[in-house]
Amino acid sequence: MTAQTRPDYESLDDASLARLIAARDAEAVRLVTQRNSQRLFRAAWSILKDRAEAEDAVQSAYLRAFAAIGGFEGRSALSTWLTRIAINEALGRARAAKRRRAQLDAASVAILDDYREKLMRGSIEGTAPDAELARTQLRGLLEQAIAGLPDDFRLVFVLREVEGLSVEETAEALDLVPATVKTRHLRARRRLRRALAPEVGAALDGAFPFAGADCGAMTERVVAAWCAQRVCIPPPNS
Repeated sequence: MTAQTRPDYESLDDASLARLIAARDAEAVRLVTQRNSQRLFRAAWSILKDRAEAEDAVQSAYLRAFAAIGGFEGRSALSTWLTRIAINEALGRARAAKRRRAQLDAASVAILDDYREKLMRGSIEGTAPDAELARTQLRGLLEQAIAGLPDDFRLVFVLREVEGLSVEETAEALDLVPATVKTRHLRARRRLRRALAPEVGAALDGAFPFAGADCGAMTERVVAAWCAQRVCIPPPNS
């Protein structure tokens, strides 16, 4: 019996990766998770404004998406499809939290400081101590200002400015018309300009980091949870 050749996962298109995930290929799950975790985390955080809750939402979104991957038709990019699922998961959690708060008749809890503390503790790769401190302070200012945007503006802003999606990709991910995306993006930028100095915008690429150890840990949790639910097929030997 001839040994099966290991696929070149990095060169596979979205449809091929989706078929492998549907066939319970753990390496395909790992690759897709690694490629998309930062975008999904940023989208979820822009809705939930809590790091731990956003991570849970992203993990749940992956598991939901992979369980339904047979329905992926390729009409949009796999990353866009996953982003929509993560946004819906986060919105559902936000609505549930709002209902719980109403039932308990409790005051809202300020969570941004806790989020920033956890974020800065584990996600920023530093160099000199002074540069590390300045970067931390700058990111804190950015995240606080972005968190203060209205929900609709914040989600559009994070997808456009932080994650780098086009107007069309953002519109598809959020099920909006492009004109609405442009309007919300413009209004978000105007609000932020009033709160921040112009030069702060250059640091947006570094805001909400979710890479390195964070991304790796998320990937392994998703793969483990996926394989625990199903019998995964490990990648074949070369």
